[in-house]
Amino acid sequence: MFGIGDFARLGLVSVRMLRHYDAIGLLRPAHVDPVTGYRSYQAEQLSRLNRIVAIKDLGFTLEQVGAILDEQVGTQELHGMVRLRRAQLEAQINADLARLRSVEARLRTIETEGRMRTAEVVLKKVDPVRVAQLSARAASYESRDIEPVIVPLFDEICRRVEAASVRITGPGLAHYLPDDDGAVIVHACLPVNVPPGGHGLDGGLDGGFDGGFDVVDLPAIETAATIIHRGPMMAVGSTFQALAHWIEENGYRSSTLAREISLHVPVNHDEWVTELQIEVVPC
Repeated sequence: MFGIGDFARLGLVSVRMLRHYDAIGLLRPAHVDPVTGYRSYQAEQLSRLNRIVAIKDLGFTLEQVGAILDEQVGTQELHGMVRLRRAQLEAQINADLARLRSVEARLRTIETEGRMRTAEVVLKKVDPVRVAQLSARAASYESRDIEPVIVPLFDEICRRVEAASVRITGPGLAHYLPDDDGAVIVHACLPVNVPPGGHGLDGGLDGGFDGGFDVVDLPAIETAATIIHRGPMMAVGSTFQALAHWIEENGYRSSTLAREISLHVPVNHDEWVTELQIEVVPC
């Protein structure tokens, strides 16, 4: 058997921790000297110690650890718990990183205040366009909620259009519709050359394409205030701010959420070029 100090070193824990586990009944010594009170442990108890530490590090309380161990958790179940906890931690890390990127983008927007180039705004008519489209719901219009939705949507619509052998006729675009409770419906679109009723369309337009995507006609925008954004969409706030100033200063108001036209989308997001188009009407 091993004294408490040796057992702690072999188990990679502290003596104080072993005493606490003994006090709450989580890991009793194999033997306690009735005279000296010295605790002794057996090598086989390292198995229980390893399980205690592993389950505790998954985020469970010591009380929960004891209940789990009393149910004789096996190695396979522990692996499952670890995989689940890893997924939870990764999701939390990704959420925290997205929040940090959002804060950094807001700071960049604040830094550009007073230096916005409203002269770059162009007022124009946008022609109607036929698109292949996939849609999904985002929790809000904030960049940190939009990005995890729009990126996989574009990946998927590209894959499906290519698989259907449909010709793409222009740059990809995104448009948005307000939904309940501040959420938005996100649409990822590719302009396509598909005549009504042809190329596998079932019942014409409005979602009957057998390639797994909708084919719809986006209406023209009679009067659109447009501006070019350069860089990642997470940092689009300063460009929207410039657009907002132009709209207000020129006696307009916006009537819809913006369309985003992906003019240049290399691997490096800092080199992205996107045109923002907002339908406006006179005040």
